[in-house]
Amino acid sequence: MWWQKKVLKVVLVVLWMVTTVAHSFELYKDYKVYDIFAEDEQQLRSLYQLHKDNRAYDFLNLARTTKQISKVLVAPQQDAKLRNLLDKNSLNFSLIMEDVSEIILRERLENARDTPPQYPLNVFERYYRHDEINEHMEVLAKLYPHRVFVKTFGRSYEKRPLKVITITNGDVSRDKKVVFIDAGMHAREWITPAMALHIMNELTLNFTNHKELLNDFDWVIMPVVNADGYEYSHEEKRYWRKTRSPSDLEQDCYGTDPNRNFDHYWGWEEGSSPDPCDETYHGEKAFSEPETQVVRDIMHSYGAKLKWYLTLHSYGNLILLPWGHTPELPENYFAMMDVADAGAMAIVLSTGGVYSYGNTYQLIYPTSGDSADYAVSALNVPISLCIEMPAGGFLGFDPPVRQIEDIVLETWIGIRAMAEVVVQKKLK
Repeated sequence: MWWQKKVLKVVLVVLWMVTTVAHSFELYKDYKVYDIFAEDEQQLRSLYQLHKDNRAYDFLNLARTTKQISKVLVAPQQDAKLRNLLDKNSLNFSLIMEDVSEIILRERLENARDTPPQYPLNVFERYYRHDEINEHMEVLAKLYPHRVFVKTFGRSYEKRPLKVITITNGDVSRDKKVVFIDAGMHAREWITPAMALHIMNELTLNFTNHKELLNDFDWVIMPVVNADGYEYSHEEKRYWRKTRSPSDLEQDCYGTDPNRNFDHYWGWEEGSSPDPCDETYHGEKAFSEPETQVVRDIMHSYGAKLKWYLTLHSYGNLILLPWGHTPELPENYFAMMDVADAGAMAIVLSTGGVYSYGNTYQLIYPTSGDSADYAVSALNVPISLCIEMPAGGFLGFDPPVRQIEDIVLETWIGIRAMAEVVVQKKLK
């Protein structure tokens, strides 16, 4: 009977998923998550020092004030040491997850599909893989051959094609200005490629609703910068952050933080790490990673035409402005603040979501060698921003499929509002 076939299909999908995620599932078996509370400034400084000195702990969120909570992911073999360090520094903490592997299994089962994707992709249906995202761009180019163009700008360390989509209004008679958006720089931030897909769909499938944004600007979108890491986070280690290139310095450690690998105060005294095993490892040299070389080359290919660079990250409800390495402000800081203000105000008026925005160094923590700073320093891009999308799921980086729509639609409200201000400004 029909219902028996349906039940059998569901059982087969579940069995397939359990089999395919088994080794990934075991990688996080008995990993624990703690909330940490710093009650005063001295404890907050102690927490920062603990974070700096003990890179084996994955701080999924690091409090900026005493009113905020830090969240840390710890392997079972490091658990006792972490507890001792927290006690030693008089930091209050609570265990909020006993076994992270349970979350991962639920996520994989929810994201499973027993049928091929339908193109153009429905962004809210699930998290798509790198090859599916690339195919989606090609489909859009076939549907709108006079307005959409796809180009492979390079390849990842593992030779995956790094594709970029350019969306125009079809007017090739003018040499227009450029908006460049990238996503998926940090592998585990799955919501950011989903956001990039939604922007593509809005500017193509819903072109008439946004055509004023394309009158004077072409939109260039790179949906997955860190393709190797993104695939690795799907197949092997869900909370992987870095690229997948091996280190010559540390045989057992892989990957570079691509957002610390750009040639602006690269390897600065604070804001990144020289340790290949750290999550914020800056690489052996600036632009050591083929993925960051591609982002650099895209920027330089447009040169003075590039007027707005936006890099999508997760999570934090933040709009971050240069600089990351210093509290000093770039020359065009207040023009950037106008754009950030428009985005934050549009979101709070529409959904009640509250975003903080301002200088990266002052708002969160020092960063060095990041892409937004590089865009300003190397190309004098007038508007260069990083948006940290809202948290989702249990750990912030893992919104379940059912949360994709709300997070993406809210973020689009802010991005569109920022785009309206960028379009109105007489950027030179």
